[in-house]
Amino acid sequence: IRDAEFFEWQEENIPQMLKRDPEILRFAITRSCQNKAAVVKADEKEAGLRATLNLGHTFGHAIESGSGYGTWLHGEAVAIGTAMAATMSGRMGWIEPELVDRIYKILELSNLPVELPPDSPMNRETFLKLMSVDKKVANGQLRLILLKGELGNCVFTGEFDEQAMIDTIDEFVAECAGPSP
Repeated sequence: IRDAEFFEWQEENIPQMLKRDPEILRFAITRSCQNKAAVVKADEKEAGLRATLNLGHTFGHAIESGSGYGTWLHGEAVAIGTAMAATMSGRMGWIEPELVDRIYKILELSNLPVELPPDSPMNRETFLKLMSVDKKVANGQLRLILLKGELGNCVFTGEFDEQAMIDTIDEFVAECAGPSP
């Protein structure tokens, strides 16, 4: 999220990570921990910066809950949520289409899902209902972690185009069956 150089390194090294190359994994884990520690140290009280560690989580938690816990692993739901956050950010013009594509590609190369399956019970109403009770809602306002600007930049904000969010949700649930009657 915040480390463009590491993102680019991952793009090049996903195959070795999937093969569980010890040196590659050691570097990836160390760099991830360093990044997280730097964010937590800078925002020990969770005033805002720390929330950026949750890119994809608001959409992802809705997917986990709405699909039934255990249907998705947490990381799988967050991967779809990250794809949704990237799509929404691109839809609003906050990031370039090329970056949206790169995010999808790195998730796919990592064997992570980037879309809901046709038999998913998710629909717009379910997403909106579950997202409205997310821990990042403050004073009734939904706040999301979205990408903005160059690779490595994100924002934690309630100031976004709500229609872009709805359009993104609609795109992701378009092929889904929705909840059972």
